[in-house]
Formats: sequence, C-alpha cells, structure tokens
Amino acid sequence: MKLATLKDGSRDGQLMVVSRDLKTAVIATNIAPSMQDLLDSWAFMAPQCDDLYVQLNQGRAANSFDFDPKNCMAPLPRAYQFADASAYVAYVELLSRARKLEMPAAFWSEPLMHQAASDDFIGACDDILLDNEAWGIDFESEIAVITGDVKMGSKPAQAAEQIRLLMLVNDVSLRELIPAEMEKGFGFFQSKPTTSFSPVAITPDELGEAWNAGKVHLPLRTSLNGKLVGQPNAGVDMTFNFPQLIAHLVKTRNARAGTIVASGAVFNKEGNKGHSSIYATRALEIIASDVATTPFMQFGDTIKIDMLDKNGKSLFGAIEQKLEQRD
Repeated sequence: MKLATLKDGSRDGQLMVVSRDLKTAVIATNIAPSMQDLLDSWAFMAPQCDDLYVQLNQGRAANSFDFDPKNCMAPLPRAYQFADASAYVAYVELLSRARKLEMPAAFWSEPLMHQAASDDFIGACDDILLDNEAWGIDFESEIAVITGDVKMGSKPAQAAEQIRLLMLVNDVSLRELIPAEMEKGFGFFQSKPTTSFSPVAITPDELGEAWNAGKVHLPLRTSLNGKLVGQPNAGVDMTFNFPQLIAHLVKTRNARAGTIVASGAVFNKEGNKGHSSIYATRALEIIASDVATTPFMQFGDTIKIDMLDKNGKSLFGAIEQKLEQRD
C-alpha cells in the first residue's frame, strides 16, 4: 500500500491512497482524516485503505485523480516523535578518522541515536529555506520507518511487527554549526533544521524481496544539481537494522503510533557507489590531503533523492528540492 498527505492549508492535510505506479490517487478521509488517525487505528482502518488501494490499482476507485508530488506535505506533516540514528557505523568511523578522533568501540555494539525535531516537517518538493550559506549546508539521504505502538522493553522481533510504513529522508545538516553544539555535550539542535520526506510512504510488502532482515536492499540515489553523487545500497553495511533501532529506542520508554525512526546517512564502505552526503566526500578529501575541496550546498542548488525498484520505477516518489535563502 502507498499513502500520502495532500496539502489543504491545514496542519495535518488529507490522507490519500496512491497507486502503485504513482500516477493516480484518491482521497481517503472517509476512512481516516489524516495519516496520524490511520496510524492510531491501524488494525481497523488499514484494511479499508488497502481495499481502496486495490480498487485504485485496478482503475475502479471513484473520484481518483492524477497524483502530483508537488501537492504533497510530508506523509506525516508533524509527528509525536522523530529519532534519528547513525546505523551505518562505517560512516561514523570515516568521519572520526577525518577529525583525527578514535571512535569508541561501543559504537559497533549499541546504536547511536538522537531526538530530532518533529513538529515542522516539509514536503518532498518544498524549498529548503535557510539564512546563511556559511552554516555549511549539507544533505543526508536516509531511510525511515513509521511505527505503531511499541511497548517499552520490546525486543527486535517484537519491534519488527510494529513497522507500519517506510519513507525516504533528506536530513538537512548544518555542518559548520555542529562542532560548537557537540562541544556543549547536549547534541544537535540549531544544526539540524527542518527535515523533509518522500511524497509517499509505503508498507514494507511493497518492497518485495528487497525488504529483508529489517533492511531495504536497494540503492538510494542522490543527485545534486542533476549530477548523480551517490547510489549506495541501503541494505549493505547497515550495522543495526530497523527492528534493532526501534528496540534501542524503547529500552526505557514506550514509542507511540506515528513514531519515526531514521537510519542516518546511507553509506557503503566500498566507495565506488558514491555517498549520501557532501560531508562523506569531504572527509575522504581530508584523510587524503588534509584539505576538503568539495563545497557545501549553495543557494540555488537542487537536490534529488530517490529509490527505484528492480524495474527502474520510483517506489516512494522523489524528494526534489531547491535550496533558497529565506526572505
């Protein structure tokens, strides 16, 4: 099943069911007014949405219309919780080498995770609005899951049963603000502005065999200004899978329906597939010559993040954004 949220001027938009080929959609507010309402009553409402999905794919859904990702909010325009991880520990190791720091060995056995802002997500085609290029504006291409209710103390196998939907993520990072914040010991705040997600969220079964062992085994493609800069496979070198990340989150507390858990920048140790952030490229340059030459994003730059199925068709719809200076 594929779902999206239509812009209608409200905070939470209107729930839509989207066809498998991303060509048509139908409003589903007669089933659930919003994505959060659907997640809150998943056992009752999801089968109804799935029936509508079948009708839509068969061309039998009444009042269907052409799907346009530009009319979409983030699938969850605001969420009760957003936890962003660094599940690709080889990426963290690379950044530590560039900073001439020794990465703690515990990073390989226990996930890194921080609480991220969740009250003001933007749509996949909305401009990224920021004040200053000197902040070191970077993209991070990631994958995220949306959960149902997950009880405190749940093990990975139990957490896996509560994965409802998957999305793509652009976790914008302000690299020049991060060091000062990290020195304070309280983690990211100003250095992590609003996050954007793919126009469509999909149930795991839409991935077929690519959804295996709690990972998405497909390349995540990132293009900057129309040039492909990375297509690492999201299922390779992911140290902690999504059930493990969720279990880490709920060690000491419950996670309620609508919790978003993101993977961190997708990264493969074999660098011939490129990267999911500018910072990874700069880290390699620093390791090689002590100088980073690849610039961070500039106003007017465009970023595209997409994932294709084995037939070359977009699964989630693409994140396609332009970086603009805020008025």
